[in-house]
Amino acid sequence: MIDQNYRWYPVYTHSRAEKKANGELNRKGIQTYLPLKKAVKQWSDRKKIVEEPLIKSYLFVYISAREYAEVLMTNGVARFIYFANRIASIPEQQIHDLKLLLATEADLELIDYDIKPGESVLIKAGPFKGIRAELVSVHNKQRIILRLQDMGYSININTSIAFIAPL
Repeated sequence: MIDQNYRWYPVYTHSRAEKKANGELNRKGIQTYLPLKKAVKQWSDRKKIVEEPLIKSYLFVYISAREYAEVLMTNGVARFIYFANRIASIPEQQIHDLKLLLATEADLELIDYDIKPGESVLIKAGPFKGIRAELVSVHNKQRIILRLQDMGYSININTSIAFIAPL
């Protein structure tokens, strides 16, 4: 059974220190989630597929309030993310949904600007089945933008408009 005092919290890391902070927190025994996406990097002599953070300078930690200080004293961690003057917490279901999205190897594109709210939807078929989100826009009936609450980001994914149903 999950301890109700433990929650997922987003933390902001120093620039390009997400993997380092993730490793340091794991060494301290703190459960983390660093969403990574595959990207092709081009050098003058070769191309290479690398894993890079989906959300730059973000990392998620599963802790209780008594572990706040330990997280902040970790190399690479800058601060907790705040919403409405409180440390933000992310619902367990949203972490699960993010893991599901990344596991599909779909072409995900992070959009870091605010998009006006739309209709709440449930994806009823396909690789994203069961995810509840907010429909932001539709492009060509094959590409939709879904908003994950409490993170301030939207994710642009490929799926058919036929796979969603209003809640």
